[in-house]
Amino acid sequence: MLRIYHNHRCSKSRAALALLQQHGVEVEVIHYLDTPPSAAELTELLRQLGLRPRDLLRHGEAEYKSLGLDDPSLGDDALISAMVTHPKLIERPIVTAHGKAVIGRPAEAVLTLL
Repeated sequence: MLRIYHNHRCSKSRAALALLQQHGVEVEVIHYLDTPPSAAELTELLRQLGLRPRDLLRHGEAEYKSLGLDDPSLGDDALISAMVTHPKLIERPIVTAHGKAVIGRPAEAVLTLL
């Protein structure tokens, strides 16, 4: 089963979910704004994605600027903590399956997990 960290207000997230459903895939939907991943879960997602925390941040969000997350001296733990506290900062959608993860931008990227 695939898992999608989903924001229903995001067109890219909706497109990725629809694409998976069109392929008849059973998908567990995690509304991450309502139930944010823990620091441990986020760390595991980053490992599966092969990304550093800074690579998963949405730089255009107001919280990014107000929290000073563009400061290059901030370490991984501080960035992960910011994403846990402010899940809106997490790039979306993230889809996981079989110990791997992709960001669904473009939506077709999720098909690599099938």
